[in-house]
Amino acid sequence: MGHLLSKNGYRLKKRTRKLHHRKKKKRNCFLQGPCMLCFIVGVNGSGCRHNSVPGISIPGVGGVGIGAVAASKLAERYATLASPEDCSKFLLSPRELSIWEGQGRSLLSAVPAKLIPPPALFRTAGVSVTVPIPVPVPGCTSDYTEMVCKRKCSEVQRCTPCKQPRCAFAAPDGGLENGGLGGGGGEAASNSETGHCHLPICPLPSSSSSSSSSASSSSSSPADGCCGLGLRADLPHSSDLSPCCLHHYDDCQARSSDAADHLSINHLPSSILLKVLSHLTVKERCLCASLVCKYWRDLCLDFQFWKQIDLSGLQQVNDDLLVKIASRRQNVTEINISDCRGVHDHGVSSLASHCPGLQKYTAYRCKQLGDTSLSALATHCPLLVKVHVGNQDKLTDDALKKLGQHCSELKDIHLGQCYSITDEGMVALARGCPKLQRLYLQENKLVTDRSVQAVAEHCPELQFVGFMGCPVTSQGVIHLTALRNLSVLDLRHISELNNETVMEVVRKCRNLSSLNLCLNWSINDRCVEIIAKEGRSLKELYLVSCKITDHALIAIGQYSSTIETVDAGWCKDITDQGATQIAQSSKSLRYLGLMRCDKVNEETVERLVVQYPHIVFSTVMQDCKRTLERAYQMGWSPNTSNTS
Repeated sequence: MGHLLSKNGYRLKKRTRKLHHRKKKKRNCFLQGPCMLCFIVGVNGSGCRHNSVPGISIPGVGGVGIGAVAASKLAERYATLASPEDCSKFLLSPRELSIWEGQGRSLLSAVPAKLIPPPALFRTAGVSVTVPIPVPVPGCTSDYTEMVCKRKCSEVQRCTPCKQPRCAFAAPDGGLENGGLGGGGGEAASNSETGHCHLPICPLPSSSSSSSSSASSSSSSPADGCCGLGLRADLPHSSDLSPCCLHHYDDCQARSSDAADHLSINHLPSSILLKVLSHLTVKERCLCASLVCKYWRDLCLDFQFWKQIDLSGLQQVNDDLLVKIASRRQNVTEINISDCRGVHDHGVSSLASHCPGLQKYTAYRCKQLGDTSLSALATHCPLLVKVHVGNQDKLTDDALKKLGQHCSELKDIHLGQCYSITDEGMVALARGCPKLQRLYLQENKLVTDRSVQAVAEHCPELQFVGFMGCPVTSQGVIHLTALRNLSVLDLRHISELNNETVMEVVRKCRNLSSLNLCLNWSINDRCVEIIAKEGRSLKELYLVSCKITDHALIAIGQYSSTIETVDAGWCKDITDQGATQIAQSSKSLRYLGLMRCDKVNEETVERLVVQYPHIVFSTVMQDCKRTLERAYQMGWSPNTSNTS
């Protein structure tokens, strides 16, 4: 009887008894939900029968209950309807609903509010309808969930999420679910991700309150409320809301603000997380951060992290790893494999062939590498701007010639302690790389004045030049006066360097800001005085182990207004007078190195530290004190226990 108002109800007239013996076919109820009479629960005898319709008495019709004849008439009228919209209009019309009104409560109040509006919408003025109220029977529950039709097509579809807090029905499993069915009121819950608020079930208004508000609610529609309850989502504090809804709404708002205080780091935008992870090393990202979760693993594999790869000091790095990196990350622009003893020419060549956009290559102290790797880089990576390959014994002029042929954009090269390099390779490099800005050589015993002359003539943009320990002389150094952009000059341990050459370089190179003359015994007080007078842009002057006295320090303090750093360590002729005079007269001095100047008393230095706090004095005692202070600041404390 419960299916007489379904679309296919007309078929039940012919097969009423047969349906009890064969499997029922799936029927599409209106609004994709249970049919109306499936929710009618009455008492017939001693049990609870869901599939029977109790008698419904209508005043003015002689008190006769609606039996099979009345139900059949309704079914015939319902079967003539063509669309679900017509079915809903038929079932929800005031004329038809007046037949199903009960005594004291609405018979349709048991229907899920998702399918029909609240009972106030069904009231019709001047009509009095009574329906017997079911009496609780042992073994039969009156919970809403027990009234739902058990057919496959009776599942209620979820409501579209609302932007404002709304009431939700508890799911059969006890949880809250949007538009679900439930009989009890659960706890309020909030969803911080979607911003939706899920509240416990609000009790439906009684028939008396519904009749009193019939005039105001007759014009409303299910679209005006949330989940068909008639609650206006756009007016959460409207007078239409019941007190319980207002209470739950305020509670939900408070919980939403509390939930904002418990946001995870994963709620940050990915761009900010990438910035945070960029401060980690490759080892920390690969072995720590990438193991946190899948999201972090994907962030650690971002291409930005694999554009600049620092593998220096990792002994587990080998050729296979470089091949995998090259095959998967072809956008590598910078790589550092310094101190990686397991990398050979094959791995570097494979990396070069897969990464044509490589721009910076660093491989210090990789003695196992030779010309093959550097030649492959020069051939496949024409955009190279930086090549640091210090301390590679197997490197020869052939690799430098390849760089000169293919890498015209090269700007920075470090070839320190590559003992097999000669003037032939340096000349080829200088001619092919006119944009060279930084050139550093250290103890290259086969590099002479010819190389200095070549780089001075063919590389006019040079800014940093270093020939520490190379067998160059003043005849070669004098060519550096043609470099107008020269700012840093390292001439440490040049055996045949005279004062006139140094003074000429300082006069001609007006942008020179740092000059290193350490370990040159020929540099005397007169040279330092000319440097102080002519070095208009000079800020750093290193004179460790030079043949200078107090007069050099006094001249610096008297004539120079730009020098900030002076290192006169291991100069045995420096005394308290020179240290005091330069500290008193110099307005720009910020650092004075007096390491192992044995004629300078520690008491004098202590007095200068107090008088000139803006100057850092470097001695054995002062350096030890600063080291201890930094250790204390970082939390270190001396352990005086005997057991340690």
